[in-house]
Amino acid sequence: MHAPVPWSLAWREDGELAIQDRFDLLQSLVSSESASNQCSLIAAVERLPMAELSSLGLGSVTRLCA
Repeated sequence: MHAPVPWSLAWREDGELAIQDRFDLLQSLVSSESASNQCSLIAAVERLPMAELSSLGLGSVTRLCA
């Protein structure tokens, strides 16, 4: 699994990381962090708005899981 490349991340107009990149980044961090840090990262994924998560393409969501 490869983390997103920092210089290729997309940013929204409000200064936040684009939802796809935020999800990919959190997902890659969860898999690479120690067990003690994983809980807070999983909580961050769970706080992502459901409306934004539902807009993610299924293929792009699962590609990091492979």
